Amino acid sequence: MDIRHSRRASRGFTLIELMIVIAVLGILASVAIPQYTDYSSRARAAAAMAELAPLKGSVVACATDLGTFTGCTAGTNGIPLNFTPTRNVTGGFGITNGVITANTGATTRAGVALTVTLTPTQADGAANLVWTTSGTICNDARGIRAGQAGCAEAVATPATPGG
Repeated sequence: MDIRHSRRASRGFTLIELMIVIAVLGILASVAIPQYTDYSSRARAAAAMAELAPLKGSVVACATDLGTFTGCTAGTNGIPLNFTPTRNVTGGFGITNGVITANTGATTRAGVALTVTLTPTQADGAANLVWTTSGTICNDARGIRAGQAGCAEAVATPATPGG
């Protein structure tokens, strides 16, 4: 009879064991889900930059023809009037005097869309064109990291002597 009793006791998990497994899975999910949403938001931000890249070419062609960015506006001088929204560039599209603005599919943790502004500037004379990226898309956690894709480098604060 002792043999039957020991077989029955080893057939399943106890309630305590199941609760421990559920607690461990909960802890893993609480760490993994925010990391995944940050990653997917950064991917949407990068994809939005790739989708807006052809528009930068249109602005450059316009500026080359006109000799200035003034007048390089959506719907004029070969620059498209509209941009068909996608999952990565969701709206708020505009180009005024060469400056491209849009809302992206990348979001803050609160679900607010990150915005992007691409501003062309001449560097080192007329030979080099530099695109500066600004807006809420320059976000290390959920968008484009500092120093990448034209977002400004993070400025280190100098240490105070004696403090």
